[in-house]
Amino acid sequence: MESIPIQKQLKEFKARIDVEMEHYLDRVISETALRDPFMTEALRYVKTLALAGGKRLRAAFMYMGYLAGGGEDRERMIRTAVSIELIHLFLLIHDDIIDRDEKRHSTTTVHEHFRALGKRSAFRRDTAHFGNSMAIIVGDMVGALGNQIIFESGFPAERVLQALSKLQDIISLTVIGEAEDIMIEYRGTASEREILDMYEHKTARYTIDGPLQLGLLLAGEHSELGDALQKYAVPVGIAFQIQDDILGIFGSEEKLGKPVGSDIEEGKITILVSKALELTTKEAGKELLRILGRGRDLSPRESARFREILTTSGALDAARELARRSLEEGKSAIVSPAIPEEPKRFLLDIAEYMERREC
Repeated sequence: MESIPIQKQLKEFKARIDVEMEHYLDRVISETALRDPFMTEALRYVKTLALAGGKRLRAAFMYMGYLAGGGEDRERMIRTAVSIELIHLFLLIHDDIIDRDEKRHSTTTVHEHFRALGKRSAFRRDTAHFGNSMAIIVGDMVGALGNQIIFESGFPAERVLQALSKLQDIISLTVIGEAEDIMIEYRGTASEREILDMYEHKTARYTIDGPLQLGLLLAGEHSELGDALQKYAVPVGIAFQIQDDILGIFGSEEKLGKPVGSDIEEGKITILVSKALELTTKEAGKELLRILGRGRDLSPRESARFREILTTSGALDAARELARRSLEEGKSAIVSPAIPEEPKRFLLDIAEYMERREC
């Protein structure tokens, strides 16, 4: 039987998840309307943002983890996989505050939405604080909804408790990674090892490994199969973050759904910056750090010079090579015959797709 191209698989899976997500959020909005009109409107905006974009990779990994563990109730798992996408959204809403991002999937971020709403109000006090406060609260509620979906999933109680416990581990590791990211940015320096550890905590465990393990647990499987999947997930997740860093500077705003170069404005010490400081001249390194410190005053010329240093120093090529090696490491980890063919094929295809991704 001829395999379906991974892009088509992801598109079809996203459509199924989006339908379930819309149904779930509509139910929550209806229930909230009986209690508070303002929070109802907030959740309507969350729904708009949730459905504005995203490939639903985390939900796909959760679903494939379930199949890898021998799970058979596919429809129930599709509905339950919405949970990890809401957890993702909860973390993104908070992350957008930290990064001061104004767009997400080409849609105004939650804190910016409420800041603008505050400006139109009769009070017009500290609208930035109002926007941030509302986004924190809304994000917290979305996170609670992500937990609730698993709690109400209908899987055996023991599996549900194990999955909910695992979900808290995933969130805790992500918070550790976020804290590492903030501290690295604040210090303005980091070793390659520190950056890769941060990538593992902030991206790999939460984007790939965590969802796979959640699916396994809901299938009733938590043996050595989980170890094999983790050996795939961590290097592939690190490669995913490296590519995000590259696309965030060299990509297309239309495809990314947010401004290209925001990482430069935020002064992020990515693996690209670390490699450039290692490979370039002392003078170019100083210039790179000076541009990183410009913040919102960054000019288009400085952005272009930043990209030039990353390219001419060899940092861009070095980062791409590190991502390629990480993907190869991940692919080699799932040759185990214990992994069923459908999820194994999906995981291999995803790794190969990541090598070609442009957004």
